Amino acid sequence: MGVSLSYSPFVFDSFLSMANIRTVPILAALTAAAAIAQTPSAPLPSAPTDVKPGSITYEEVPYPYPVNLLPLTLYGQDVRMAYMDIPPAGQPNGRTVLLLHGMNFGGFYFGGPIEFLRREGFRVVVPDQIGFGRSSKPVIPYNFHDMAANTRKLLQTLGIQRVAVIGHSMGGMLTARFSASYPDMVERAVIYNPIGLTDPRYQTPWRTADEGYKATMAQSHDQLYQAFYANIRRYFPTPGAWKPEYEKYVRILYAPTLSGEWPRLAMVRAIYQQMPYLDPVVYDWPKIKVKTLVLGGDKDTPDFPERAKHIADTIPGASLVLIPNVGHVPHLEAPDIFEREILKFLKE
Repeated sequence: MGVSLSYSPFVFDSFLSMANIRTVPILAALTAAAAIAQTPSAPLPSAPTDVKPGSITYEEVPYPYPVNLLPLTLYGQDVRMAYMDIPPAGQPNGRTVLLLHGMNFGGFYFGGPIEFLRREGFRVVVPDQIGFGRSSKPVIPYNFHDMAANTRKLLQTLGIQRVAVIGHSMGGMLTARFSASYPDMVERAVIYNPIGLTDPRYQTPWRTADEGYKATMAQSHDQLYQAFYANIRRYFPTPGAWKPEYEKYVRILYAPTLSGEWPRLAMVRAIYQQMPYLDPVVYDWPKIKVKTLVLGGDKDTPDFPERAKHIADTIPGASLVLIPNVGHVPHLEAPDIFEREILKFLKE
């Protein structure tokens, strides 16, 4: 089945934040979605009928380890920040790794990295940022300063003084902000397939949260599912890289749209998807003084290798590793290579 070419905010926001788009962003997003739809091996399906309404706090989504909740007060609202705190599996090495998730995920997709890290003796802490995963979904301003401060509060509550930070996608932006803001807490940093590769404020037009929300709520269930599907599918651009098991991430995104609380989540998404535009981290990179690795799949976006090199060149002493023929989520697509490069960096 073909994809509707009506405007889908989810495709637009993903491409706006992930790529260094120099043309009209809506056209670029729709062209990409249409290209996926026209590929015989990669059709955009209609919304499946067996998906049940999902909680906007992902209560039905399996997490690899028990989830705890940290009470916080933000903008006068009492909220809860979800997190996993996983002890080492073998001989403890006395070090902690902080894993920071991407915009379309929560800590649930880090099962593989958690296992190899704890096997090597690391304690692993995996928060769901406020607005994501099992954390609260308040309608508040979203920015990387607050996310970094909330993460710092979590680490302090757990009695953790220093961490190695690995941040994927949006988490790569948060890694930059956290490392630049709290250098005494960071022993080293991995900026992993980051979004926010440029400051887009003078490259793309502004869209208000209300405009984004209205566009989202105007979408049919098929259009929403197809937009989510195209969004996740493009993370695996190499021929043969897509696996049917990855569709579970589409279903996780889609299930809350069937809930009575979907309007709240739609507004929250409309606000936090503005972060790469409103709160760029390109000015944080030169402020990072800790040992840093810029890591990613070289097929993430056409200009990702060039932009990743620029990030590494901007951070004093940073190193760059590009994984050949891999897209946006190497820890899913090429877990053995990802594990090798992460452990090499953490141990060197």
